[in-house]
Amino acid sequence: MVETDTRVLDTTGATLRYDVRPGTGSGSGTGGDERPLLMIGSPMDATGFTTLASHFADRTVVTYDPRGVSRSERTDGATETLPEEHADDLARLIEALGAGPVDVFASSGGAVNALALVAGRGDLVHTLVAHEPPTAQVVPDREAALEVCADVHATYLRDGWGPAMAKFLALTSRQGEFPANWAEEPAPSPAAFGLPAEDDGSRGDPLLGQNMRGCTSYAPDFTALRAAPTRIVVAAGKESEGTFAARAAVAVAEGVGTPLAVFPSHHGGFLGGEFGQQGAPAEFAEALRAILDDKAN
Repeated sequence: MVETDTRVLDTTGATLRYDVRPGTGSGSGTGGDERPLLMIGSPMDATGFTTLASHFADRTVVTYDPRGVSRSERTDGATETLPEEHADDLARLIEALGAGPVDVFASSGGAVNALALVAGRGDLVHTLVAHEPPTAQVVPDREAALEVCADVHATYLRDGWGPAMAKFLALTSRQGEFPANWAEEPAPSPAAFGLPAEDDGSRGDPLLGQNMRGCTSYAPDFTALRAAPTRIVVAAGKESEGTFAARAAVAVAEGVGTPLAVFPSHHGGFLGGEFGQQGAPAEFAEALRAILDDKAN
């Protein structure tokens, strides 16, 4: 059994930890003729890709913990992170591998960060599959969506994790556009989601605190993305249609100038029980492999 090699990388303002799983194929990544496959999320850490990575045992798979999450500590004391900072971390990680350009599967906030990476360093990425990047800047209801996302962050700072997470879950599950008068709607109850209403005083959550505003307010540079040497495929889950992240994916695909790829399942369709969530990982991996193995591109 091939062992995972965990490595440490110091970047500007953070110490990253990432995992390299050598593939079993003859050309399985570092040194071979098969590109490494980098799987990234944000703020999801490397453990979220355990099931999906198991479906790519023939390839070298690299996962990491984004700055400020799990094993990757921030060293600059900052409380919020921009996608451009994550993109710089990713560029340094790929360069440290010494096996670029790589293929990238990026999920959710990781997809936003990967778009920032390709806009600035497309030479490092051969194929990017960006799955449901939740940027409010591209949807038709842009102003309302930006305000809703900012309100989740403000609620977290004011009231704590439970009330803010209830709003976040309501945001992500909502079908269709946000109305201009969204603020007049009753706030969702934490109890309705099985969440605590009391404030424990902590403010270190990487989703609601560190990444919420930077991720959702990122505006993709479509001019740079279309000019990049990277093949970009934007994807959304079949069951996600109409939700915020899926609507953003449709708009990003249009901005890049490529058809939207429809993947099995939902926003976490690649999960196989991680974080208590179940998607359709085998079917999801099959769809991802078909894109990555498309030799016509």
